[in-house]
Amino acid sequence: MSTPNILLNVNGIEVIYNHVILVLKGVSLEVPEGKVVALLGGNGAGKTTTLRAVSNLLAGERGEVTKGSISLRGERIEKLSTSDMVNRGVIQVMEGRHCFAHLTIEENLLTGAYTRKDGKGGVAATLEKVYNYFPRLKTRRTSQAAYTSGGEQQMCAIGRALMAEPKMVLLDEPSMGLAPQIVEEVFEIVKDLNTKEQVTFLLAEQNTNIALRYADYGYILENGRIVMDGEAKALRENEDVKEFYLGMGGASDGSPRKSFKDVKSYKRRKRWLA
Repeated sequence: MSTPNILLNVNGIEVIYNHVILVLKGVSLEVPEGKVVALLGGNGAGKTTTLRAVSNLLAGERGEVTKGSISLRGERIEKLSTSDMVNRGVIQVMEGRHCFAHLTIEENLLTGAYTRKDGKGGVAATLEKVYNYFPRLKTRRTSQAAYTSGGEQQMCAIGRALMAEPKMVLLDEPSMGLAPQIVEEVFEIVKDLNTKEQVTFLLAEQNTNIALRYADYGYILENGRIVMDGEAKALRENEDVKEFYLGMGGASDGSPRKSFKDVKSYKRRKRWLA
């Protein structure tokens, strides 16, 4: 991906859980400033682990980066704490939303401003901006999060991240468990935030179809390795991606599909030897 303005550089990382389980096997990717980059692949491919490696949330899961490097604007960040990452403008929105159930929507949003140092006026201005992007949240602002819909909770989780005025948001499975029209709405807002607020997004998503419609660039992970990457438009038009990830192909004789791994093994071997 040739661009001079790389915000995040992940270079050949390996991640091991519990000192024995190798989850990521030499993952490399770049996220340019001001872009939306999608990490794609099925359940267990290593997408969440990659995000956690970047945000330094692995330790809580007994995981660690054992090889490779991760740099933010050229600074190595593997040894930084999660709060250090927040101070550098990197915020993760966890899979499953994790709103505080007993707090109202507005109280949830305000927890995202905990690290802000620009006073109540600055926080109030950001809150108003979040409500402009998520009008639904403004309507439900006094409701307890536990009594709001999955879509509203996902919006709340993204809005809470925005309250910290991030430079980059790591978004984990934003479409999970949501109705298609809500997924569309969430991704429209992500694209809007990227365009108007210049927020950079690295998002992990199983729904390849929608992710490639809104992303600028994509990486496909399988079994802890990157097996393909490219501009989102090129990936959407790639025959293998269509068949294995967009559900737009398959054997015409009705025989079961081969896995992407079987079909692409030679290509992948060649890629990693290159």
